[in-house]
Amino acid sequence: MSEAVIEVRGLTKAFSGKTVVDHLALTVNRGEIFGFLGPNGSGKTTSIRMLCGLLTPDAGEGTCIGYDVIRDAQKIKREVGYMTQRFSFWEDLSIRENLEFVARIYEMDRIEQRVSESLDHLGLKQRETQLAGQLSGGWKQRLALAACLMHEPKLLLLDEPTAGVDPKARRDFWEELHRLASAGITIMVSTHYMDEAERCHRLAYIAYGKLLAQGTPNELVAASKLSTWTVSGHGLHELTEELHKLSAAEQVVPFGNAMHVSGPDGKALEEELKPFFNRVGLQWSRDEPRLEDVFIHLLHQAQDNYQ
Repeated sequence: MSEAVIEVRGLTKAFSGKTVVDHLALTVNRGEIFGFLGPNGSGKTTSIRMLCGLLTPDAGEGTCIGYDVIRDAQKIKREVGYMTQRFSFWEDLSIRENLEFVARIYEMDRIEQRVSESLDHLGLKQRETQLAGQLSGGWKQRLALAACLMHEPKLLLLDEPTAGVDPKARRDFWEELHRLASAGITIMVSTHYMDEAERCHRLAYIAYGKLLAQGTPNELVAASKLSTWTVSGHGLHELTEELHKLSAAEQVVPFGNAMHVSGPDGKALEEELKPFFNRVGLQWSRDEPRLEDVFIHLLHQAQDNYQ
């Protein structure tokens, strides 16, 4: 059996009487890249902050890297690497100066060695004297990851780390995450990007504070039981308006020169689509649902907790 690095049950947090995380239960295993997905305001950041000791849960129990999430918050904070949504380093300090400052805050030993190894490992050596405020999004991301790794954490908690980063930098970042995972580091990462979700070993989807589903990408697609059709051809814009009126068509989504039509009742959807199958200029085919289809389907089923 895999070793659980995060194992929590019933984690709950409310602000001003509004419950933003509602009885969250998660298990994340050693060496796993665990994707944490959900719309803005779903409770992802609050959940991550409870796991790393920055927020105390109102209810619930569990462990993170072997420590109790309520009683041992200070120990957890010192042994995880937490990368926030926003760049949180000092823009008037150089890359090296930022890393040295972080090392002193953590009271690390071998500061010079740790900083030099981090610069080399993440390709920052040639830019070590550059001010952090002058860096592009991708280089800021590398600096933030280098700072997270200097104290050799067993667990990385990354909160939308690739927001605003170009595609190549995102790909390079994910290659680094998989290298870290293969070395035994556990990674929990929140993201809005479906291509990133597909790179994770397992996923959890949260909406309005409630966990709706978790599993591998393939497991989530299979469990959704969505039926999907793809149509291409002429007059798709007009067709979209017609398809939106079908009761069995939960989602009608353009994808380039084609359109995907999905619904949870495959038989009913096919019956409603039959009149369109012989329409001149259209080509229909069965398709597989995508993760994005699955998550939109889950969101439709969720209850908004906004009061």
